[in-house]
Amino acid sequence: MTRTLGLVGARGHVGGELARLLAGHDGLRLTRAASRQGVGEPLRAHLAHAPADIVLEDMSPETVATWPVDAVVLALPNGLAAAYADVLTGPRAPVLVDLSADYRFDPEWTYGLPERHRAQIRGARKIANPGCYATGIQLGVAPLLGLLAGPPQAFGVSGYSGAGTTPSPRNDPERLRDNLMPYALTGHLHEREASHHLDHAVRFVPHVAPFFRGISLTITLPLARPLERPELLARYRDVYADEPLVRVVDGVPEVRAAAGRHDVVIGGLQVDDCHAVVVVTLDNLLKGAASQALQNLNLALGLPERQGVPHDDPPAVG
Repeated sequence: MTRTLGLVGARGHVGGELARLLAGHDGLRLTRAASRQGVGEPLRAHLAHAPADIVLEDMSPETVATWPVDAVVLALPNGLAAAYADVLTGPRAPVLVDLSADYRFDPEWTYGLPERHRAQIRGARKIANPGCYATGIQLGVAPLLGLLAGPPQAFGVSGYSGAGTTPSPRNDPERLRDNLMPYALTGHLHEREASHHLDHAVRFVPHVAPFFRGISLTITLPLARPLERPELLARYRDVYADEPLVRVVDGVPEVRAAAGRHDVVIGGLQVDDCHAVVVVTLDNLLKGAASQALQNLNLALGLPERQGVPHDDPPAVG
């Protein structure tokens, strides 16, 4: 039986990526869509991969509550999800996946990082999709949690699609040209998110660069005891050996190779006495958002986790 999905915020970067993935999904079909702009227009006029019969609807919670769908994805800015969560309730309510940060700290919602919470996501009704940077930080740190002597330090660089579609200095190609822009130097949301879900403090400083998509994180991890590189590499390979969307490589993954990929690539993996360094790359719009949302939808709806998520070619490494 094919399941049905409604998408709120269909014209944004992540909404577009999710619609593209759903076009190749045999078990889950996009049937309703809502947006702030373009109401009454065919969704295909904005997203080439959308089904031809979908017309954009207004995105009021009251409208979305009438949709006869099995799941709803909220692809909205932070701070807007509560109105939808309030009306999409009850035993017959659809599975709800929120791509914003609104419920990532709420114990009544399931935190949707499959590599660490797969059992809880299966059959869940309310799922908070993780942040893109927080995804990379957690997967980069988790294999060493029992060996840490202090907070890991993460230096992150993202493409400007991570700043969304609302114009700002952080998604202005002219402002970013020949530039690297640090921002949120303390207390970034994804620093708090990763620290909360790892149950271990991390420190993180984000930067935005003049490429469109992709994330690179260089993470320095203080260790409680010396570690040789073969043991370090073996720990990561053992932890992620059966994970379909995590790949551990020997070399250094490059951010330009992350664009368009659905997996997280972890490499570099160097150690200097009691400090390890790990490099993590991912596509902020895919595994950092849409591909991960599809993993979560599949798990919640009882479908194969990888269904609709294409397989990547081996990554380019340094």
